[in-house]
Order: sequence, then structure tokens, then C-alpha cells
Amino acid sequence: MGTLYIVATPIGNLEDITYRAVRILGEVDRIAAEDTRHTRKLLNRYGIRKPLTSYFEGNRVRRGGELVGRLAAGESVALVSDAGTPGISDPGFDLIDRARIRGIPVVPVPGACAALAALSASGFRSDRFVFHGFLPRGKDKKRRRLAGALGDPRTQIFYESPRRLIGTLGQILDLGTGREVAVVRELTKIFEEVVRGSVEEVLEELRGREIKGEVTLLVGAGEVASKDGEMEALVEAYRREGSMTDREVVDRVTRETGMPRRSVYRFVIEVRKREDPSADGDGPAEKMNGMEEPGV
Repeated sequence: MGTLYIVATPIGNLEDITYRAVRILGEVDRIAAEDTRHTRKLLNRYGIRKPLTSYFEGNRVRRGGELVGRLAAGESVALVSDAGTPGISDPGFDLIDRARIRGIPVVPVPGACAALAALSASGFRSDRFVFHGFLPRGKDKKRRRLAGALGDPRTQIFYESPRRLIGTLGQILDLGTGREVAVVRELTKIFEEVVRGSVEEVLEELRGREIKGEVTLLVGAGEVASKDGEMEALVEAYRREGSMTDREVVDRVTRETGMPRRSVYRFVIEVRKREDPSADGDGPAEKMNGMEEPGV
């Protein structure tokens, strides 16, 4: 059985690649790439000659099956994206999941990631943050996603098209968060730029300019006035995400804030009652999602 290597590649400057990544790319049997023409430039820079297979959103189902078959037969494969870490806002996660289900070893070869590079240069709080990838294209869907994200006090990170950036900043301004933003573009390239300030200041700086290159948009962490406020904001944020049961929300918020579990539990029930007034709070409603009130 072969091994699937998840190889991070430069997000701009071709020198931003690790010695290990160059070695692995030179040793594997095959390289799966989003755009084989783009990846070939990197391989040529380091004198690597290996078979390339295209793997992108449009062919991930068919080509993913082929690659898993090669891995199962003993080939080693390196998965790369056009830039940065595979699986972050690209279809790499699907191939990785398939390989793991088949018991094929998956080995990360870490390196550049635009979201983390932008966060490190922004000066915003980085102890807790949320990465959203690309925002939806529809105006209403995007506004809803932004409204939900901006209700979360953690630093928020988005990828955005340079053509849509001004419109997105305008929507953030309309939502009235009062939080600073940072526009980070062309990371590690000649025209690298970080523009940070209030939404109004950043819009004034960028409006009327031709914005080029890859853009990472960050919204700084919001201020939380108290432990109660932090607990309430996190409960509402995690429930909006919709990926956790109420019990899991209580567990996570209790760990993150140090608040008494009973207090967190009671606030989750309060939020649920607001959403569903039919839940009277005295019977089965308290046991939804397998959650029962903790003892005193």
C-alpha cells in the first residue's frame, strides 16, 4: 500500500517551500495537482521530474477514485494545490477522506497557508479565530454569512475575490460591527500589502484602486465585556454554526470560558426557548440532544 502525502507549496515566493517538501515531491511516484501547468513551474524550479495528474473540483469524484486505486496498489502520491496547504478551501479534503477510509497512510508535509500568514501579519488576536474560506456569491447569502460571523467575538478570516472586496467591505460597514478589518493581499509577492483600520478607513484607502491578486480579509476580535458576555457570545456563535449538539456546545463553552457548567447549560436552554417558544423549559425540552441539567 502506498502513502498519500499532503504537501504544502508556496503561496507566492517560490523560496517558501521546505527542504522536506522538495525531497518528498522528488521521491513520490506521482503528483496530484489542481493545475498541472501551475505546479510544473514549481517543479521545474527545483529540477523535479514526476508524472502529474490533474485533481480539481470538477473531476474530484472520478479522479479521486483513480488516485485511491493507485495508492491501494502501492504507489506513493503527493497532493498539492495551486498554492498553500491542500484541503484548505480546495477539494483535497475529499481525496484525503477517501484514503483514510481505505486505511491508506496520510502524511502531512506542512508549510505555507495564506489564512495563517495573513493572521500573523494582521496583528489581530490569534489565540481564537474562525476561518470561513470563500464567502457565498449571492448577495443575500453573503450578508447572512457575514452577519453570523460578525456576531462571533473571535477574529474572523475570509478569502475574497479582488473584484468583490469593496462590496464585501460595504456590507460589513452596513452591519455596523465597529470592529477593525485588515485586507491582506499578494502575500510573499512583490506587491505584498496589509491595509488595516476601521472599515471606513480601509474603504477610503482602497476605493478607486485596481485591486489585484489573492485577498485575505480579516475582521478583528470583538471586545467582550465580561465572562458572562463571552459565554453568551460563544454559545450563540456555536449554535449558529450548527455543527454541534447542545451538549457539545455546553461542553466546549464550559472548557473555553471556565464558567460553571450549570450557567452555560441554563443559557443554552434560554436561547433554545427564544428560538422555540413551545419549549417550556420544565420537561422534555431540557433533555433535547441528550442534554440534561447538570447537578448543583
